[in-house]
Amino acid sequence: MAAIRPLIALVHAVLLLHIATPAASFGCPPPERLRRLLQATDSGQAPILLLPCCYDGLTARLVGLAGFNATFMTGFGVSGANGYPDTQLVSFNEMLAAANSVAEGLSSAALERAKYGEPGQSGPPIAMPCIADGDTGYGNAINVKRTVFGYARAGMAGMMIEDQVAPKRCGHVAGKSVVPFEEAVKRVQAACDARDEYEALFGKGTGPLILARTDSLVTDGFEDAIQRCLAFREAGCDMTFLEAPQSVEQMEEYCQRVSGPKLANMLEYGSTPILPPEQLQSMGYTMAAYPLTLLSASIKAMQESLELIKEGKPTFDRILSFAETKDVVGFTKYAQEEDRYKC
Repeated sequence: MAAIRPLIALVHAVLLLHIATPAASFGCPPPERLRRLLQATDSGQAPILLLPCCYDGLTARLVGLAGFNATFMTGFGVSGANGYPDTQLVSFNEMLAAANSVAEGLSSAALERAKYGEPGQSGPPIAMPCIADGDTGYGNAINVKRTVFGYARAGMAGMMIEDQVAPKRCGHVAGKSVVPFEEAVKRVQAACDARDEYEALFGKGTGPLILARTDSLVTDGFEDAIQRCLAFREAGCDMTFLEAPQSVEQMEEYCQRVSGPKLANMLEYGSTPILPPEQLQSMGYTMAAYPLTLLSASIKAMQESLELIKEGKPTFDRILSFAETKDVVGFTKYAQEEDRYKC
């Protein structure tokens, strides 16, 4: 028996690598696809899962066409794109509409890469799994369950639920507060129950994975935040997210004490140290989210372009060519599809 153990370990490793590849997930529901990616990373058989965050159809297309394995729909981004700060001024229906746009963007990118990608890159179309920001669930525990179902129908692979008091706000700004410990756990439990109920209705692997977030480090201290993450795991969440750790030591201790997949929030100029993906994975993180990089980069580019326009100067070195812009938004694919159905 001892002689075949290395062989068993090798086979297990090969299987993990196989299930993390796009081809192995052909026809796989988004939550199951995400689960396999997390399993491969958490076991050390695949690199940390990088999540550039999107917030509309265009940013979802860009992330999909760039060839990442997963993404995250950021509430900050959705709020910002609607002209609001991330203080829960955007409603659940607006977030759900954004999730539908993101799903369409990811689907179009997947089809485009499969049908019209570079030679040697073609294959079955696999829509990138996306974790959607569920904020506080938009009400009580019953609202939380409705939010899970809504995102599931929109094709989201996972949903983040947090323990802030509504209206919530960005985890790296002042003025936030959290609900009591027991209420936070019940909120997560409701989300997990909804995940399981959705699977009971529509089949194994269809219920969005639950990412349980706590913001209590700033309000109640590091130990309280750890205890909440541990309780969230006991309640059944698939992933945890301790928001805004302020040192490498806190990040390391969180990874050591809390089991399961964990998310690091790499917000540039935020409260948490920005670390290389390899270092995050060696600590024990499974995912690294980049929540505002695309939004911030686009704001900077637009501000610079507006200044040039105001000064009467050309903007050519700040923008794509018209042909490139058309291609990014889908004109090339549209023309190719249109030709397929001409009489």
